Amino acid sequence: MTVRAGDLACVTTRFEVSAVAPFHLDLSVWALRRRPGNALDRWDGTTYRRAMRIGARLADVAVVQVGPPEAPRLEVAVTTGTKVARGVVRTETTTMLQRMLGLELDLSDFYSSASRDPDLAELMERFRGLKPPRFASLFESLVNAVACQQLTLTFGIELLNRLASTFGSPVPGATGAHAFPEARDIAGLDPDALRALGFSGQKSRALVEIADRVERGALCLEDITGLDDDGATAALQALRGIGRWSAEYVLLRGLGRVQIFPGDDVGARNNLQRRLGINAPLDYDGVRRITARWAPYGGLVYFHFLLAGIDEMGWLDVET
Repeated sequence: MTVRAGDLACVTTRFEVSAVAPFHLDLSVWALRRRPGNALDRWDGTTYRRAMRIGARLADVAVVQVGPPEAPRLEVAVTTGTKVARGVVRTETTTMLQRMLGLELDLSDFYSSASRDPDLAELMERFRGLKPPRFASLFESLVNAVACQQLTLTFGIELLNRLASTFGSPVPGATGAHAFPEARDIAGLDPDALRALGFSGQKSRALVEIADRVERGALCLEDITGLDDDGATAALQALRGIGRWSAEYVLLRGLGRVQIFPGDDVGARNNLQRRLGINAPLDYDGVRRITARWAPYGGLVYFHFLLAGIDEMGWLDVET
């Protein structure tokens, strides 16, 4: 189907995608977007929207869940500025949604384990159908990690919004929406261009250097995907601006290593103390000792704690 958005003729391709049950689109999207102010992962209470590269074209992807959690089906509409072969649209969009929303992950072993844990059973049942999300690319994961270091998550996401609106491409058929910048959009920038958006000097230099290395071919981020956790952590920490917290954040949210509970994550650490009634302050080693009981599902517990906090803020039922 062809529609018009302003002076731009847009082509929309529609199809369905399935997911391994149980699946809740709203819960999974909120774990991905984290805050209502996220302008990249858009949610109106029913439809998830995101800019994606499909067949070398920028597309606006809209997803709605039409089947119940135990028999989930997703209706997908992909809008591009020019026609792209339907098979390419369907294959590439499905692959990206499977990555970002964990559609193919079977969490039955986790549910079985969590149901026997008094500290997890209620939380697991309340958010049954939450799948662990991942960022669209490792580059996006690194930028998220750098942006959110030592800041409130709300402000970190605001920095990401500014980055996208300034350096990301406009999305066809989605007025005011922008794609997340790719490495080529950041490479070669004067770091002061990022400082003008609110990034610190150190973060600005780190982001430009990482983008430069990726664009020159000096850094192949996909090589990291084949490394074990220790190897991937070491490779990530070798990058400018990436410390232990950022590396573990990328392992979980970029590489999908659901066994990783980021031990330096202040918010996660506070959630852990509060949920388990721990009064004494926790350090990194303390977090690792406690979360070892949930191996190999520490990252899944992390996402359930995160969603509990989002729910307590009253955002799950709010259209944004």
